[in-house]
Amino acid sequence: MSLPPVSEQVFLIETSKISPNPFQPRSVFDDDKLRDLAESIREYGILQPLVVTKVEEETETGIQIHYQLIAGERRFRASMLIGLDRVPAVIRNIGLDRQRLELAIVENVQRADLNPIEAARAYARLQEEFNLTQREIAHRIGKSREVIANTMRLLNLPTKIQEAVSRGVIGESQARILLSIEDQKQQQILFEEIRDNSLSVRATKAKISYLKSIDRKKESDSSKTTSDSMIEIIKKQLETSLGTPVKVEQSGSTGRITIEFYSSEELQAIANRFKTQEIEVTPEVEEPLPKTEIEHQVRINIHKPEPEIEEIIDEISPDDDDRPKMPWEDNLAD
Repeated sequence: MSLPPVSEQVFLIETSKISPNPFQPRSVFDDDKLRDLAESIREYGILQPLVVTKVEEETETGIQIHYQLIAGERRFRASMLIGLDRVPAVIRNIGLDRQRLELAIVENVQRADLNPIEAARAYARLQEEFNLTQREIAHRIGKSREVIANTMRLLNLPTKIQEAVSRGVIGESQARILLSIEDQKQQQILFEEIRDNSLSVRATKAKISYLKSIDRKKESDSSKTTSDSMIEIIKKQLETSLGTPVKVEQSGSTGRITIEFYSSEELQAIANRFKTQEIEVTPEVEEPLPKTEIEHQVRINIHKPEPEIEEIIDEISPDDDDRPKMPWEDNLAD
């Protein structure tokens, strides 16, 4: 779909018989620019004719003919501002709604008259109402599919940010950067910073990198806290189950569990509990163990504390006549 060639016949049509295009993708018209255009038209006239399509309606008095605007709405509005009764227009036979929308989009895109949100909404309308794919839209509009897709993604932004893009408060590039922030609260905070401080695209990217680094640190700290809590829970569960002090140490993804016992009977009881609960007791080895389901290598030591000094002295007391004499005790007697 293209704009009318110069060779097409131009008619002077009464402005009262022309109605706006219901498929006009533009929703924002700058009043100051319209007044400037109106003054230009007053001085030089309309240099490029409007494009309209004829609409026939059957009434009680017969068939009434009026015209629907397809392209040139800014020129039409500016003409109305200075009170023109007639405007030059080319009449095109455009019966399909899709073609009217396409032509309106093409005209505005070629003139760079659509803001990014208006363009995104127009593309979405072609997709939703006329079942066109992004590739088909790109072919008709004369853009790449990537441009169409990236522009349409702007509609995923909150309404308030879309309005800011539409009014030119922030640029399209900055709006696309905001799309990379999943957290809407952070997205809103950064949007306000861009708006209030006029952040450049480079500054916006740097700010997002900083925010993401903070998020990664928070996730790391949270993971460490969760891991510490899990270890403490496991330690208490083991102590309750085994009835003896347990020490749990972790270093990175590996760790060691130390279980204390104070007699052979306690050791046997602990072993029996592990056997009953189907927990494998593995002595300390140099080779790393396979990862468990929680992806931690855990080494369990069964540890018997050294007897106290008093107990050793008591065991070698000379009052015990039944014990065998040590060789060095003869020297003590001399």
